Amino acid sequence: MFATKASAAKTKGWQGLMPATLGCACQVSLIDRRTGRAHRVGGRPVVVFTSDPQAAVIELLSGRDARLWEARIEPLDAYALQ
Repeated sequence: MFATKASAAKTKGWQGLMPATLGCACQVSLIDRRTGRAHRVGGRPVVVFTSDPQAAVIELLSGRDARLWEARIEPLDAYALQ
């Protein structure tokens, strides 16, 4: 369960991850669906910086209820989706 808010592409599951984001630097955030805001631990948002967003999504959502949580992927490379 992820949404790509920073890009034009949206999917309903991590399985549909766009090939254009694979290998580029991405920021993956854990989002609370109830509030629409990033989950925070100790006042800091839970964020993973990675070149493998699919693995980060799996790790962040592991053991979490998909009805309550989503992972948001934002490519850090401005040209990643072109």
